[in-house]
Amino acid sequence: MRPRPFLFSVEYNRSRSSSISPLCRVMPRIFLAQTMKHWQFFLGLVVSAIFVWLALRGIDLAKAWEAMRTANYGWLVPAVAVYFVGVWTRAWRWHYLLCPLKQIPLATMFPIVVIGYMGNNIYPARIGELLRAYILKRREGVAVSAGLATIFIERVFDGVVMLGFVIFNLPALTAVSGDSGFVGSIEQVAIWGTVAFAAALAVFLLAAMFPHQSLGLFHRLVAPLLPARFRQKVVGMVVSFWTGLESLRSPANIFMVFATSVVIWLLETVKYWFVMHAFSFTVPFLALMLMNGIVNLATTIPSAPGYVGTFDAPGIAVLRAFGVEGGLAASYTVVLHVALWLPITALGLYYFGRESLSWSNLEMQLAEVREV
Repeated sequence: MRPRPFLFSVEYNRSRSSSISPLCRVMPRIFLAQTMKHWQFFLGLVVSAIFVWLALRGIDLAKAWEAMRTANYGWLVPAVAVYFVGVWTRAWRWHYLLCPLKQIPLATMFPIVVIGYMGNNIYPARIGELLRAYILKRREGVAVSAGLATIFIERVFDGVVMLGFVIFNLPALTAVSGDSGFVGSIEQVAIWGTVAFAAALAVFLLAAMFPHQSLGLFHRLVAPLLPARFRQKVVGMVVSFWTGLESLRSPANIFMVFATSVVIWLLETVKYWFVMHAFSFTVPFLALMLMNGIVNLATTIPSAPGYVGTFDAPGIAVLRAFGVEGGLAASYTVVLHVALWLPITALGLYYFGRESLSWSNLEMQLAEVREV
């Protein structure tokens, strides 16, 4: 028997004449913000340009090209294969988080996850997360706000694991880099990041364990401050979002999501390890764990589509700290970046085409989303 949501349900007017929810009003604006007419796009370009300059500063481009030209690209085959095992594990994790709301087959979840990562790779502002929630609503009837809640949970656990990778491996970086400012900066970022993600996780856990009390606080403290014309719809969206937190009510569920997150990121680090074998250098697996943690935390910084620069600069810096020559570190990082970006983006575009969707009319389709 499918578990029932622990919160009361909220009815919405499903007629086409009803006004769209605030979330749906926001979605088209977020989608339009990806175009070159908006300042966020240009800000991302500027940030990426700065990081690209930092990445290439002091790099011998001739050596980088030679290392790239002579690399053994056969190692990319197992690298991509293990990466997609990780993507399948991500789909299982999302399937697990959604179980209290609806039992959805894993085979259904996998294409949606891939489409979401494709969206993140080709558009800024992580529109892929909204796209995942929208397609889940379109195919399975799960409320967009509830779907987004489970995606936010994923991101919080991903952040916790990434910070764990960084903190666990900082002693190794300190041993090779001494007391350099680079190590000190990473330590400070790790400390503040741990505080931020721990706070977010605590809020989610408390909201999941005490749903009625936390919603009561929202109704007493926040709802009265909302404009009257939006209040009912925002309250409905928040209630739906709270249902998406139900998977965090059980300690066993929390452990399962955390353990799965660790497996996902270890599998991605294995991809780093396979790609390393295509080049003429070797660093410890723990160094690649550290690199994985740092570059993925850095990609949360707003940048151009595809995380240009924000992935590459910290990755090259970590490898150089472990004694890898700059040109070699740059060629490896660029190839790794492409190997992470291209296969899942191509597969995501294929699945996106099968959904009978198109970027040109996605704004209109997002506007038709209704909360359930």
